[in-house]
Amino acid sequence: MEIMLEVKNLCVEVDGKEILKDINLTIKKGEVMVLFGPNGSGKSTLIKAIMGFSGYRVTGGEIFFKGRRIDGLAIEERAKLGIGMMHQHSPRIRGVKLKQMAHFLSEDEKAIAGIADRLSLKEHLDRDINLGFSGGEMKRAELFQLVLQDPDLLLLDEPESGVDLENIALMGDVLNRRLNEKGKSALVITHSGYILDYLKAKAGCMMVKGKFWCMGSPKEMFKSIREGGYEKCRECYDRKGPE
Repeated sequence: MEIMLEVKNLCVEVDGKEILKDINLTIKKGEVMVLFGPNGSGKSTLIKAIMGFSGYRVTGGEIFFKGRRIDGLAIEERAKLGIGMMHQHSPRIRGVKLKQMAHFLSEDEKAIAGIADRLSLKEHLDRDINLGFSGGEMKRAELFQLVLQDPDLLLLDEPESGVDLENIALMGDVLNRRLNEKGKSALVITHSGYILDYLKAKAGCMMVKGKFWCMGSPKEMFKSIREGGYEKCRECYDRKGPE
């Protein structure tokens, strides 16, 4: 099967401190991979390095998207190639209406209206992006923009963080539809695990102290985390080290 994303021996520094150490990751076309790990383990750093955020310096290794090396490209170039990201903390943008951003991302009026309706955002289209939005509204607006961008690889940084179950259901339905489209892939970070009810994810991986520790079924891994917590993961890691 065609490989969508391949990360080889990736090392990343932030503010002069090494956060990621020899990360190897492969996501196939049409595959959804879930990334678990305690706070500070490097999950968001990995996604931001793949997306090309400044301040996340690649000191070793390579990142390939659809066979093309991208770790030297700017964010906008990676976006044009087909990578999109949903932020954990959405920015507030004064003076730019959500509708204006939607039209920048897509010329398909029917798609804009349809996605806005499914995410209950029609009344928000004439408002400045995220200004005065609740946590759930901000997350839905972020997903709205990501879906309109129509990337082949979706990077989702805790999409359900701070969101109630009703909003998670709305977002989960839209995400599920998008990821079921032919060839779409995703890397999803989750802490609560609620989003797993809406994703057909078969691959999961655990990150501890900037390294991948184990891989397996996302739901089985999350069950283990709920029963023992991340502290048990740390203890096991310290005892055994990465596999």
